[in-house]
Amino acid sequence: MRVPLHKKIQLNGHGLQLSTLLLCLLFSLTSLSGKVKGQEIPCLHNSHVLGMSTVLSGPAAHLGINMRNGVLAALKEINLQGGIQDRSLCLLALDDGYEPERTVSNMHRLIEQENVLAVTGNVGTPTAIAAVPIANRNHVPFFGAFTGAGILRRKPPDRYVVNYRASYAEETAAMVQALITYGKLQPNEIAFFTQRDAYGDSGFVGGIAALKQNGLKDETQITHGRYERNSLAVENGLADILLANPEPKAIIMVGTYAPSAKFIRLARNYGLNSLFLNVSFVGAAPLAQALGNEEDGVIVTQVVPHLESSLQIVQDFRKALHRFNPAIAPTFGSLEGYISTRIFLHAMKTVTGEISRESIIDALENLGQFDMGLASQLEITKIEHQASHQVWPTIIRQGKVQTFDWMQLKKVP
Repeated sequence: MRVPLHKKIQLNGHGLQLSTLLLCLLFSLTSLSGKVKGQEIPCLHNSHVLGMSTVLSGPAAHLGINMRNGVLAALKEINLQGGIQDRSLCLLALDDGYEPERTVSNMHRLIEQENVLAVTGNVGTPTAIAAVPIANRNHVPFFGAFTGAGILRRKPPDRYVVNYRASYAEETAAMVQALITYGKLQPNEIAFFTQRDAYGDSGFVGGIAALKQNGLKDETQITHGRYERNSLAVENGLADILLANPEPKAIIMVGTYAPSAKFIRLARNYGLNSLFLNVSFVGAAPLAQALGNEEDGVIVTQVVPHLESSLQIVQDFRKALHRFNPAIAPTFGSLEGYISTRIFLHAMKTVTGEISRESIIDALENLGQFDMGLASQLEITKIEHQASHQVWPTIIRQGKVQTFDWMQLKKVP
């Protein structure tokens, strides 16, 4: 029987220096084939071990790195407080490159070989589609994934799948409602540009549903451009939108930052004056950096408060992230990782007996309504497996991500 990675190195009086050296070498490994990458909190022999399969390489790597940073900041915070049941917590983070095939092997390794208590903070919809059946089949909590896809939000919910964030459908619905209510647009004046996979489809489907609620009769009236995952091939999708009649006054985008930035720049070069709106997964900060100071007014919805918010959870996050690594700048992604992990740990603390995969799910479902220092109460029950439904709009101005109010959307370019 294979010994889990986190149990291979035992610290003892005779081997402390060697063990410490081995830990430092082991947890600094970087590999595209699923090695532990960037591990900052060593997994000792008695740790509560959490697992993560996420994107740590490739064009979307910033998403996984940020999410992991937030999770690790929350874990270091709880460890400094004595851990849970006098045991520290650690994270085994494996790189899947945002590719579902690699997620499958990572999930099997984390569950079957490393025997993690739960898988938390995975990033992406296509990878979640690969991961969820494995988690369900093995009765392993799959918590706080960085995706708003509907497959993680079944009714009734899958017992082992629990979310923090609002869904992509809720994000695109918020955009649609604002564009129609405050922007005074007609449904057929709104177009979509999305990634050609389940991530893009989930946002598009949610947006179409919101448009139908606002009078859209025929969804073929809506122009929809697409691009391939992990690519910058946006030209064909842009061509579809440029040929639209009428020219869209707003384009809802469901993609990652690099292709989204290229799409926006090319669209402007071709004289398209639409308003651009992106869902949270795009990564507002890297999108702003990629666009530079030339493109103002791009809206990005968030599922966490602004990083400059005075809310208690944001203040706690900034302190915890600095304590974890003062060189890391706060991001919306790392804030999401921190909040979701705080919720997970909040549930773990309520377990009175043995902490196991089943007792963690029971604890989560028994939370009911609870306060985590956000603007509103969160809730997790047996029939509600999504803690938050709140969406915060932000806007990019002069390369910075600033707070925004939908009521400011008086005029659309």
